[in-house]
Amino acid sequence: MKPSKNDAPIAIIGSGSWGTALAFKFSLAGRKTLLWGRNKNCLKKMIKNRENKKYLPNVKLPESLIIETCFEKCIDEATDILVATPSHAFRHIISLLKKKLTKEHRICWATKGFEAQTGKLPHQIIEELLGTKNSMAVLSGPSFAVEVGRKLPTAITIASNNKAFSQDLATSLSDEHFRAYTAEDITGVEVGGATKNVVAIGAGISDGLGFGKNARIALINRGLAEMTRLGVALGASKETFMGLSGMGDLVLTCTSDTSRNRQMGLALAKGKTIKEAQQDIQQVVEGLYAAEAVWKLANEIEIEMPICKAVYKILYKNISPREAAQSLMLREIRTE
Repeated sequence: MKPSKNDAPIAIIGSGSWGTALAFKFSLAGRKTLLWGRNKNCLKKMIKNRENKKYLPNVKLPESLIIETCFEKCIDEATDILVATPSHAFRHIISLLKKKLTKEHRICWATKGFEAQTGKLPHQIIEELLGTKNSMAVLSGPSFAVEVGRKLPTAITIASNNKAFSQDLATSLSDEHFRAYTAEDITGVEVGGATKNVVAIGAGISDGLGFGKNARIALINRGLAEMTRLGVALGASKETFMGLSGMGDLVLTCTSDTSRNRQMGLALAKGKTIKEAQQDIQQVVEGLYAAEAVWKLANEIEIEMPICKAVYKILYKNISPREAAQSLMLREIRTE
């Protein structure tokens, strides 16, 4: 295996929109890049067309990008592993990696979410299954895959327990279209990336009900306060939530109709069921999983998260959006 450095081979696990966009970026940077996904038929079509027509259409994939149908080969040929799967698949992927990883492998993930059943963050799942022998990093921030594929300006954060690893990843990704900042607060970056999806569902509901821009900015601002409160309780730095992976990602996800979580909220406000909205969106809506995990965590550690709890009740307790909004507004007056 080659020594770890920023031109070492990297395997992207997950061929959805974000995994494909990241593979596109690393390949353009000149790194040997392998992309694997669970759907072999989709991978074969990508090999033939040099395009992910389902998840990242109209983006021509470089000929240098290796689209690999064999998971084991993908891992064997890489030094760095980047997992870009939905949160509900993260544990399964890490369990598969466990059989193949050596201590030289470095693991990064672009997964945003809590594990629904346990409330664990991705790094906690990795530590549970793999221990702490491998360098770890999380990549997050305000970044729609379609805009990265179109080479529009984008900035993200990479937090790691190994400065050399985050620097290598940032160096590979950064160019005139894309800028990566490095950090050390893995927990903070993860909490921001997961919790903002819940708030974004709330923002979509608010806008869908016609509550206006005053309500939207109030929801974003107080949602940021809830996100920060949860992160600090879990050991994160408060300052992290003022950065790209906190406020940056929150504002983008709450205000852009490209956001699947915002789309879910808009659909619910129109009276659609979760199932009907999912059929329209056709991709994973992470906020659906995060809402339950955040609700459980907030109750367990006894912190105030009224917006996130209201979203949970709309999703899973049959509370109407208007009733939830009214209950938020009529809460006891308190200091900001």
